[in-house]
This record gives sequence, structure tokens and C-alpha cells, in this order.
Amino acid sequence: MDKILIRHIPSAPKEPDSSGNFNIRDIETLLSGKDMIQELHRHSFFYMLVLEKGAGEHSIDFVPYTVSDYSIFFMRPGQIHRLMLKNGCRGFLMEFTNDFYTPLEKAARQVLRKVSSKNFCPLDADRFKKLYSTLSGIFEEYSSKQERYLEAIHSSLSILFIELLRQSRDPKSLSNGSGKYQQELLEEFQELIALHVSEHKQIAYYTERLHLTIYQLNAITKATLDKTCSEIINDHIILEARRHLLATSGQVNQIAWQLGYEDVSYFIRFFKKHTGYSPEAFRNNFK
Repeated sequence: MDKILIRHIPSAPKEPDSSGNFNIRDIETLLSGKDMIQELHRHSFFYMLVLEKGAGEHSIDFVPYTVSDYSIFFMRPGQIHRLMLKNGCRGFLMEFTNDFYTPLEKAARQVLRKVSSKNFCPLDADRFKKLYSTLSGIFEEYSSKQERYLEAIHSSLSILFIELLRQSRDPKSLSNGSGKYQQELLEEFQELIALHVSEHKQIAYYTERLHLTIYQLNAITKATLDKTCSEIINDHIILEARRHLLATSGQVNQIAWQLGYEDVSYFIRFFKKHTGYSPEAFRNNFK
């Protein structure tokens, strides 16, 4: 079956230590005086678009955003998006893989998980300035490639993500110790779903991986998202089905198989129950 176009970081033969693992580009240079239009695709890497001056449209997992000044877009590997940037945008596009930035400390990994779970973060000019200064430093290090520049980039990324976490924190989110613990477990649960849901759709698999009971995990998902574990799993399956239906020409039975369903009729009923459309009708109405 057709697969969603997956983009990888281009290799750079002169940079054996980082080839295919990290890249940062200046948006003005990338646009070269023209608008940029990218159709639906996904990446094998983390993607961070930081715009000091911005105009255009950006859709991430079918959620539309207006590109504006002082805006930040952060995507995890596997998410699907469509992007249109107008000429005159100014900022940076940074791409990196898990192989390039894999902090050993649990706290640092949690910071990356948190900031990458929020796809859009609009800031005011003052809040944007500090973050943009760090990113400009990363661009300078990558461009000049002085001694141990990769180590400098690693350190700067940690600072960048901490600052982004501070700036993008939802003031309505749970702030006590118990709430933070619940949020971390929820994010770990969602990460496991994204990796394994095609093979594992039963809650028991995830509770075992998280060392929780079904009751405990349901209590966490209800407290943080007001949804049960099953609803969160189903939401992700539907999202992945929508990705395949709108970004590929694969037949419904092929998509069902890709998502781990041997019974195509069951998959069709499941999809219609959650969207109100059969897979084919959904594709015809929204593609």
C-alpha cells in the first residue's frame, strides 16, 4: 500500500558525527524569496519551527493553526502536517533525532516529552526574545563548527527546552506534586500508545509497562484528560487511521491491516462509530 511520505534529515558527508541526526536552517535562506508549500507528510525526527516573523498556515494532525509572529511549532516523530509559509518569514527550522539528543537524566527526558507534546506555542515579544537568543546561538555553533560544537549544541538544547517548558506551561494544568506525577505518567502512557498500539490495543499491556493497575491508570487519565484509558487508545487509533486515509491512497483493507486489524469489517464499524463516517466516506469528504 502507499505509505505516508516520511522525510528524514538529509545526510551531510562532511559531518560524520551528526550526519542525518541534526540540522538547523535559517528560514529566510530556506524561502529564497518565495512562498513555501509542503503537502501532507510526516518526519522521522523532532521538528521545531521558531518564527520571529511569520505568516501562513500550518496544520498538525489535522488541527489548523495560523502562522504568526513570535510563534513556535514543535512536532514529535510520526506526526503528520501540512505547511505553507509566506515569503518574508524570519526565524529558524531545527530538526534532530532521538539518536542526537537522548539525555540520560530522567528529568531531562521528561522536559523533552512535555515540550514536544504541545504543538503550538504563541509568545509575546519579550518572552520570545530569550528563547530566540538561545536558538540563534545554536545556529551559530552549527554554522561555524568550532571545536566540540556538538557538545555546545547539546548543552544549548537542554537550556532551550527548559526555557520553552517555562514559557509554554499551561497555568490551568495541575501544579502540585501529585498532579505532576500524574501528568508524567499520562505522557509516558501516550508515548507507549504511539509506539505499540498497532500490536497492542489492550489496556493490560500498558498498565504492565507502567507498573500500574487498570484502576490506577484510569484514575490518572480521568483526572488529567477526563477520559478513560480505552478512550485514549481509541483516539490514537482513529488519528492514525485518518492520517492514512487522507495522506495515502491505500485501500481500506490495507490500512486496517497496517493498524493491526485482521477483520476489515470490524475496523470499518469501529471507525464509523467514532467518526460518524465509513473510512471511504471520510476520505471522500475530507481529502
